[in-house]
This record gives sequence, C-alpha cells and structure tokens, in this order.
Amino acid sequence: MSASTPAGGFTLRDEVLDALPIVQHVTGRLGLDELLDTHVPARDPRVRLAPARCLSAVVANLSLDHAPLYALGEWARALDANLLGLATLEVPLLNDDRVGRALWSLFDADRSTLLNVLVLRAVERFNVDVSELHNDSTSIVLHGAYQDAVALRGGKQAAVPARGHSKDHRPDLLQLVYILTTTADGAVPVAHRVAHGNTEDSTTHIETWRSLCALFNDTAFLYVADAKLATRKNMDYIDAHQGRFVSVLARTRNEDEAMRDWLVTHEPDWTEAFTRPARYEGGAANVYRTVAAPWPSAEGYRVIWCHSSAKLERDAETRRTRIAAGLAGIDQLNQRLLSSKTRLKDPVAIEAAGRAVLAATSSARWVDFALEEHEEVRVRQESRGRPGANTRYRRVTRRRHRLRFFVNEDLVARDAKSDGCWPLVTNDRTMSEAELLVAYKRQPHLERRHHQLKSDQVVAPMFLHDNARIEGLMACQFIALLVRALVELLVRRAMVDRGITNLDIYPEARACSAPSAARIFELFKGTTRHHLLDAESHLVQTFSPTLTPQQLQLLDLLGMSSDSYR
Repeated sequence: MSASTPAGGFTLRDEVLDALPIVQHVTGRLGLDELLDTHVPARDPRVRLAPARCLSAVVANLSLDHAPLYALGEWARALDANLLGLATLEVPLLNDDRVGRALWSLFDADRSTLLNVLVLRAVERFNVDVSELHNDSTSIVLHGAYQDAVALRGGKQAAVPARGHSKDHRPDLLQLVYILTTTADGAVPVAHRVAHGNTEDSTTHIETWRSLCALFNDTAFLYVADAKLATRKNMDYIDAHQGRFVSVLARTRNEDEAMRDWLVTHEPDWTEAFTRPARYEGGAANVYRTVAAPWPSAEGYRVIWCHSSAKLERDAETRRTRIAAGLAGIDQLNQRLLSSKTRLKDPVAIEAAGRAVLAATSSARWVDFALEEHEEVRVRQESRGRPGANTRYRRVTRRRHRLRFFVNEDLVARDAKSDGCWPLVTNDRTMSEAELLVAYKRQPHLERRHHQLKSDQVVAPMFLHDNARIEGLMACQFIALLVRALVELLVRRAMVDRGITNLDIYPEARACSAPSAARIFELFKGTTRHHLLDAESHLVQTFSPTLTPQQLQLLDLLGMSSDSYR
C-alpha cells in the first residue's frame, strides 16, 4: 500500500490486488485460515502477530510471487492487508524472525492432520477424482553447512540434510528428498513428505502407499510410480494388501533383456492404444501401441510392452549420435598418439584411454577397438654436421600405437528391433493394456508440479539453517502448490464444460489450450485499487480497477464475479 498527496490536501492511497483475490477465493473455499487458527494457535497472549497469520501470508506469497522471508513485510506492504487476513498495523510485524518462529510452530503442530483435512476438503469441495494417484520424488538442494541440523525437535523426527543422488546435478550440495503424490485429475497434490537427503527412492513407496490408504480410507486406487516402485518388496506389499499399482520395469531387469532378445526373432501382435497429434506443423503424430508380454515378471505380475513411434525415432537418433561421438573420440585419440609429444606410450594406458572415451560418449555397447603396434624405422646421422662421403648412419626404431576402431553392426541391428519399446508391470487384471499405458503416461503431469515447485515457487535456494523450519516451509510450499493446482483445475474444467478450446492469454494474443496458474496470475499483475482520502484521512471515494476482457473471462471461468475480485 502506498500513498501520494495530490493537490487540494487530498491523499491518494493505493492497494495492489494482483491475483491475491483469486488465491483467497481458493483458500476461502478450503477454509485454510480456520485450519491454521485451529492447528497452529498463538499459545502466548503476548504474541503480537499470531503464527497462523504469518503462515497465511507465506502461503499467499509462495502462491503468487515468491519473496525471501526477510522481504515478506515489504512485499505485503504494497498489498491490500485485508486480503492477507491482516490489519493494516500488523503488516510491519511481518519479518523473517517472526515468520521463522511461525514455521517452528507449524513443525511442532499436528501437520499431518492439518494437511489431511485440507486435502480432503479440496477433494470434496472441488470434486477431485482420487481413483488414480501418481507418486514421485525430487531433491531439494540446500545452500549452507547445516552443521546444527538435528534429527529430533521436541521429540519429533525432522529430515536431516545430507548428500545423496542429486536430481539437480549438484552433488556438492546437501539436499532433502521431497516426495509428492498427485491425482491424475488435474495433477492436484494430495500428499507430501520430506525425507533425509540420502534416502533411496525405492524405500519410500510402502510408507507413502499406506499413508494414502489411511487418508482416503481405501485401497482401490491405482498407484502409479516410476521404476523405483518395481521391486519385489514394494509390489508384493501393495498386492498383499489389496492395492493396485502400475510401474515401468528398469532396463537392468532380466525381463527387459529377455523381451528385447525375443523381439529380434519375433513380431509381436501390436494393438494401437492411442495417437497424439504432432506438436508442430508438418510433424508426425506419435502412435502408441501395446502388447501383452509372453511371460510375467519374476514376481508373477502382469507385464505389458509399449511402443511409441516418436520414441522409435529418438532411440535410433540417440544411438547414431553416440556411435558418431565414440568414433570421433577414438579418432582424436589416434591423432594424439601420432604426436611426438604424447605421453601415452604404454599399451595399458592407451587402452584405458580408449575405454574412457567410449564410456564418456556412452558408445561402448556398439563401438570397439583393437590396439595395433608397429615399428617406425628412421635413419639418422651418427654425428652432427653436413653429410659427406664418410658420414656414418644408424637405424632408429620407434614403436608406434594405433587404435583400429569398428562398429558392431550386428548388435546395432539387434538393438534397432526394440527401438521405441519399454515394459510396464502391474498387478491389475481388469484394465486393458491401453488403459494402463494411458494411466502411466499421466506421470509427467506430476513432474511438472516438481518443476513448478522449483521454478515458479522458487523452493531453492533457501537459507533456513534449521531443518525443522525447512519442513515447516515445505508444508507451506505444498499448500501453495495445491492452491495453484486448484486454480488450473477450475479454469480448465470450465473451458471443457463450455466448449472453449483455447484462451488468447499469451503475448500477442496467442492461443493457450491449458492455462497455467503462473500465466493466469501474471495477467492480474499490477492491478490496483485507489482510495481518495481527505486531509483528516477520511475516505472520500474508492476507484476500483478497470478489468480487461481477458481478466473478466478468467474470473468467470474461476466462478468469481468482477465485484468479488474488486
């Protein structure tokens, strides 16, 4: 909120709205403020700003326009305080210390009950289908030493930062593992968990599946996850407890190798599952096909092989690129061996260098070489000076090495037979192969939530040198992710109901078929309400913002009136 003094002694006070009324529309339907007041109460009457109000502001900030905690008060100062659930005099109380203590309060509270009630309200009040759930994890890198991180706070377990398999490709940094579950219907987040930084993904699925069963009081949902789910322990546990799952089998499994060998001499009876149109004009459509594997998995579960025409081309091009890179690398190594200044003279070292080249280019499967040695004979004068009739000469023999490389064409042709293929494993006996493939292909929607967490919500870098506060902040991140998902769900559902295929909300009025929360919020950026005050600070007149046709259309799709926004 800002103020200026025009002529005549009047004061003009500005209140920025942005997309905050939209966030409040969603959180109001969820009853978020009520839940925070109930589960994170102010236990000390001397507290000037209740922790629930701090947390509500953090969620609004993460949903809209991430600002560091130390800048939260400055961010809130320009906004309508009422939309943040704050009185005008409470806004200056928002600072990093007070917010950090609120995050402690959230960690100490019964977070699981708070979030479970919030999710169940979202499912009920927004009619979210939970018959198919997708799970995946990502790493959250942390900047700092975190030497004071402890596993317990007040007897409660806290995730400890550690080094592990960094999915952000930053093995030099400590990390935490963030485990997220979303619905197939709109990729709405329904559960999250923060685990130690060195947690291995395959060990998380049983606990996650059990918590989902407890949350929805049901085991009938289809649980979809990546290859880390496909272990005997995980699959047997879910199957023994009347659950259903579908996952992809890793390339290291024997079933994968056996099926690819089988495809060399057999032609499966592929059935077309579905077709996705080309992504660009002139491109080819992506045709998906399925077939039941001739034999089950080692654990006795149903295996389905899938084929994608686009993946067929990608696999072939990847192999060609790797072979070319391997041959070029060996050729460069041969050029080094020709130089008189090379230090590679020992045959063992030369062969190790060649293997390193093939490993670096991932071409060792198809490219190989043989080390050849030959003698190079030269004649040199025994003494210096201009040669004459009495000049004596001697033979100088030098050993030279060369790598003769070749491509295993038979293996290339063999691998080409299974290009575009991958196996799925499931214990479901009722769904068709095409239905299972469609379910698995919705897994990337969850991965986009991870991307949203790391880009739009800027989860890292974070500088909270206390892992209990980090877990509190990650709970706020989950709520913000839920809010953004519900905004997208409302708009996209309304578009389908009204037969709207595109909205002209991209720059230059370009069409958008699936509006994201980030773009929706961006269109409301800078929307401001003005209050005219007299010399005694009495309200004279309020000037509501004039909304554009795009903004009005989005509000209508969200089920909001222009008056409720203003």
